[in-house]
Order: sequence, then C-alpha cells, then structure tokens
Amino acid sequence: MSLSVGKALRKAHSHAMAGELAAAEELYKQVLSKFPKNKKAIQGYQKLKTRVASKGLSNSESPQEQIQELINLYNQGQYEKVLDTAKLLISLFPKVITLHYIQGASYAALKRYDAAIDSYKQAIKIKPDFAEAYNNLGDALKDKGELDAAIDSYKQAIKIKPDFAEAYNNMGIALKDKGELDAAIDSYKQAIKIKPDFAEAYNNMGTSLQNVGELDAAIDNYKQAIKIKPDFAEAYNNMGTSLQNMGELDAAIDSHKQAIKIKPNYASAYNNIGIALKDKGELDAAIDNYKQALTIKPDYEIARAQKLHQQAHICDWMAIEQDNEAIPKLGTFIQSVSPFGILSLEDAPELHRLRSEIYAKSKFPQKTLPPSPRPTQKPKRLRIGYFSADFYNHATMYLMAKVFEAHDTEQFEIYAYSFGPEENDEMRQRLINAVDVFDDVKEMSDKDIALLARQDKIDIAVDLKGFTKDSRTGIFSYRAAPIQISYLGYPGTMGAGFIDYIIADKVVIPEEDKPYYSESVIYLPHSYQVNDNTRVISGRSVTKFSLRLPEQGFVFCCFNQNYKISPAEFNIWMRLLTKIKGSVLWLLKSNKWAESNLRVEAEKWGVSGDRLIFAERLPQAEHLARQKLADLFLDTFNVNAHTTASDALWSGLPIVTKLGQGFAARVAGSLLAAIDMPELITDTEQDYEALILDLATNPERLGAIKIKLAANRLSKPLFDTELFTKHLEDGYQRAYQQYFDGKKPEAIYVPE
Repeated sequence: MSLSVGKALRKAHSHAMAGELAAAEELYKQVLSKFPKNKKAIQGYQKLKTRVASKGLSNSESPQEQIQELINLYNQGQYEKVLDTAKLLISLFPKVITLHYIQGASYAALKRYDAAIDSYKQAIKIKPDFAEAYNNLGDALKDKGELDAAIDSYKQAIKIKPDFAEAYNNMGIALKDKGELDAAIDSYKQAIKIKPDFAEAYNNMGTSLQNVGELDAAIDNYKQAIKIKPDFAEAYNNMGTSLQNMGELDAAIDSHKQAIKIKPNYASAYNNIGIALKDKGELDAAIDNYKQALTIKPDYEIARAQKLHQQAHICDWMAIEQDNEAIPKLGTFIQSVSPFGILSLEDAPELHRLRSEIYAKSKFPQKTLPPSPRPTQKPKRLRIGYFSADFYNHATMYLMAKVFEAHDTEQFEIYAYSFGPEENDEMRQRLINAVDVFDDVKEMSDKDIALLARQDKIDIAVDLKGFTKDSRTGIFSYRAAPIQISYLGYPGTMGAGFIDYIIADKVVIPEEDKPYYSESVIYLPHSYQVNDNTRVISGRSVTKFSLRLPEQGFVFCCFNQNYKISPAEFNIWMRLLTKIKGSVLWLLKSNKWAESNLRVEAEKWGVSGDRLIFAERLPQAEHLARQKLADLFLDTFNVNAHTTASDALWSGLPIVTKLGQGFAARVAGSLLAAIDMPELITDTEQDYEALILDLATNPERLGAIKIKLAANRLSKPLFDTELFTKHLEDGYQRAYQQYFDGKKPEAIYVPE
C-alpha cells in the first residue's frame, strides 16, 4: 500500500460517497490486511457493506434493486460500472446466480472472454440447469475461437431446454464458423421450427446457403427475414451479395442501398456497392464507395484493399502512395483480404503466404466429408479433374487447349468441370471434344460439385483458378479428390491446407523460396506455364498506319493489364522515350481513367501524351498478328506478363523482364529461360533500363535476338506442348504414387 493509512481511509470514504463501491472496498481491504485492528477501517468497511446490503433489499438473500440497476447500466453499455458494482455484490451475495450472469455478460461485451467464461461457469455451478448460462458460455467460447467447446455448451443448453431457439441459432453460427455448413443449416432450421418468426435465424441460414453456392435458396431466406423484420439492414446487405454473385448487379446495388437507408453508417454495405460497381465497370464510383466505407470504418481492411486494387486499375498512383504504409499490414494480422489484389502492390512472398493463410482460413475452412478410402491397387488410368470458370475463349484456354488434346488416353481419363459462362465458342468445343467427360456445374453448390467429383472417382483435382475472379475454392475445401493441385490461374500460394501441390519450376519458385508456399512443389523441368503450339496467327494484313503507330519510330510495347503498371517501371519507360527520338509506348486500352492518368504522368516527364498509344482488344489471332509491328515488349515488375508474354514470344516479339521475389514477379523469366533467351532477363531496375536502351539503339543486336527467338520458337521446350504434357503427366503420376504409398505430399522433381 503506497498511501498512508489516513490518506487511504479518506480516499476510501470519498469513493464510497461517490458510489464507487468496489474501489472503496478495495482500499478498506488493503488497510485491514496491514492493520486488521484499525477501528476506522473496520467501521468504514462495515458501513459500506451495510449500505449495499440494506439498499433496496426485498429479502435477506437477493439484492433485487441493485440487480435491476446493474441491468440498466448494462443496457446503457456501461460495462465497467457493472463490473465495479457486481464484484462487491458477489462478495456479499456469492450464491445469487444473476450477479454472476450479468458479470459474465459484461466481461463478454468488453471481449474479456476468459473472465466471462469463468463467470458463466460459476453461475452454472450454482444452478446446473441454467440453460441461458450455457448458451452465453457458448457465445464466449465461440468468440474466443473454441468452437468445439462452444458447440458442446449449446448442446447442453438445448438438453436442458429443448425449445431453446436462440441456442440452436447460435450453434448454427459456431458450426458455420467451423466449416460444417450443412449442420449449421440444420441447426438454423430447428431454430425456425421452434420460433417461426426468428428473422436472425433466416438471415444466418441465408449466409450458410450462400457459402455453399445455393444462391436462390439464400435469397429466399433473406426475403423471409426481411418480411418478419422490415428494418433488417444486415439481411438486405447479405441479399445484395447473393444477387451480385448471381450477376444481378443492379438489383444487388439496390439491396445494399436499402441496407444503408436503414443503417446510414453501414460500412460493409458501402463496400459491397463498390464491388458491384466495379463489376459493372464503374470504377470511379466504386472507389468513392470504398472511400465512404473507410470514412465510417477507417480500419476496414477489405475496403482498403478493394480501393487500392481499383486505384491500380485506373493508375491513380498518387492515391496509392498515400496508403503505402498500410499495404504490408493488409490481411496479415486479423482481418482477411483477398491476396490477389495485393500482388501488384507488393512483391513480398513471405507476406503473401501469411495473407493467403489468413484468407483461406477465414473464407474456406476445411469442410467435413468422410475421407475417400485409400485404394489397394493403382488404377490403370488416373482420373484427372480440371476445374475452372474459364473453359471458353479465355487466356486459360488459349494456353491449355492443346494439353487437353495431348493427354495420354491410355494412362489418363480427363474430366472437365465448368462453373463459368455457358459459351459455345471454338475453345469450349475443343475442350469438349478432347476430354472424356465435360460437366457444366455452374448451378451446383460447392459441396455438390465436390461430391460429384468423388462420385466420378477423380484421383487428382486441378484447380485452374486459385483466388482469381469467379473462383470456387470452396469445392476443394470439401476435398473433391485425394490429391488437389493448384495450377496456372493463380501465381502464388493458396495458403490452404487442402491444396496439396503447386505446379511450378525453379525460376518461379527457387529452392530457397519453398518455405513461402504452403503447398509441396511439383517442379517441372522447364517453364511451369503450358503453351498451345497450334495457336493461329492471323495472316490478315495489318499496318502501322491503321493502328496509329509511327512508320519509323521505335515501338515499345506492353499489353499487360493496366493494374500491373507501377511508377517504378513507368518512370523507366518515360526516361527511355525521352532518349529515343520518335519512339512510342503501345499499351492495352483498359479503361478511360487509366488512359487519362497515364497521359498525365507522361506529361510530367515532358513526354507528350500522344506518344502513349492505346490498343483496342482484338480477337486472339488478330491480336497475335499485330504484335509483329512492335519492336520490344517491356515487362512489368510485381506482376509479370503471363499469357501476354507467351503471346509476344509466339508472335516473335522479344521481352525484357526483371526478376522479382515472388511467383508473379518471375513468370516472364521462366518463359524466357524455357525458350533459351536468358540474355533478356535482368535482376535490377538499372540493368533492365540499360538493356532496353541498348536494344532500342542497337538495331543489329535487336535483330540478332529476333532471329534467335524465331529459331528457338519451335526448337526449345517453351512451345513444345507434347513435351510439356508428358512432364505434367509425370508429375501427376509421381504425386499419386506418394499418395498410394501413404506418404505426405513432398516436393517432386520431374526429370527432363
């Protein structure tokens, strides 16, 4: 005790007079512990007890008025004051269960979950059939992350009180958080059966149905919740998300706006409007909504990540720079954000793994389906299932079409599961003709797709989407096949325990970088990226004049999407334009905002905006043909050219790249290594700039490189689709052998 006895007693008296009873009690106890016979301390403490005990007591055992005061304070959100008084009352009335119950609720409201759990357990100890205490104990355990214990507590509450609708609803939430979505839905249904007007249970069931892909059913439940509770903002917001996932963007926006009308400071609804507007191509309006969400909730990392990704799309680098310090923190602590949107903003594979793990755990917890029985003998033909939303005229198919046709049908049976648009185009038809089974599963839930794959006895499931747009990662969380592989679509780790392997090569994932990937690596001997060596280059005549390119000036080219461009490479490009008289930069036309912003950035360097020429999108064959009019392809840094790099090299256009740290920043290097053009790979920005300048000013050297590229195009491994397919199949066989032998997945090295 640091205070003198006199000061301590005076302070205790002051606390008592101010109604701060617990503080007064503590001081009296401190004095008495040192001086147990101090008369003033004894008298003060007795008066304090008498004051509390006599105030409004209806009988000698239950302080009813004080309890009501505590309830009032709790309802006002004054949780610390509740705890201050409850502590003293419990010392006087230790067997009054309501005091322990209120104390637990206050601790829970303050997120002091261990203390809340202890309080609820004490209430249950006094009254073993206290169903409400078991329910609240479950809530505290759930919020602490102890889901199994929480579920057990809810079950106990229901055992005591079989018609406890709230406990069924809360158990559903815990089951959903655990990934047991079907069980969660059953629990919500039981809550509704007991309490037909339980709007919250309808809303919660909607979110679980949404998570398993049953969007129509989800919307029906949201509508029922709103019918019961017309001001249910959360149900409107959730319904908007389901509508958005169905592609009904205007209806989704209307639903989110209704949520905001009810709840004006609803940050999540503003963020969701932003996502819908982004999907509509209204990027400026989308960004405004993300900003509004952040105004309401400054620590809203999902909205910040969305805003940054769209600002990258429109090349608003000044706005991005304002958030530079926040970027490494996004999705790497508690809140989860989609890792894909951060790739162009940060080349840090260690942070990417952490971000992916948090995201995967949050969005795609491991689901519970019985494990597939381990085979007693190897199948004569391995069944490979490819899963994608891109089985049509899309970059994925431009690369992969020939692989589907080249698979060894004596060793492999190929299944394709499509959950993308129903397009009946050339690439879709090539796929259907090549595979053994084609299934359009777009309308099926993630679980049902996984069950279908199991029914088809798929040995290896290959996810061609990862965390990219229109992905269905939830399929693999159900373990669609004994072996699950991430390939091609997503340039990085999934961070998910249910993805066993990632297909790569030693350029995109050097040996020393394996710790940055949660998957075991299947190393192919050349580039990981497949290419179709039958892609047609249009023979239609195309001129520089028709494309607004100078007849004589040097044409630098970058057909990467605009979001991949950052100030780091753009500044180099502008310096080159200032040095190479008459040169131009040929870019892909993406959106009007990016075009305007890039021209403004060029003007800052004294480069006329007219020297930036934006190419319209063309059919694949014509796009390949026009690249012959460019002189040199300039790669972006954090996210390299992928399919666009293959396009350029297939067309005979050399690429200069710089090796970064992560997978996405090393792809072009992988392609150049596989076509034996290492002289076009640099390690630093200085070397990158120097090499480009040398090639642009040394026509003999550039000409020699183009001749070498033309010779290597069909003689080196990069465009040897048949060789690639054999290596890929070898990787599949080796992965299956590890599984058959009962081994955990480990790195696989496919020989040349």
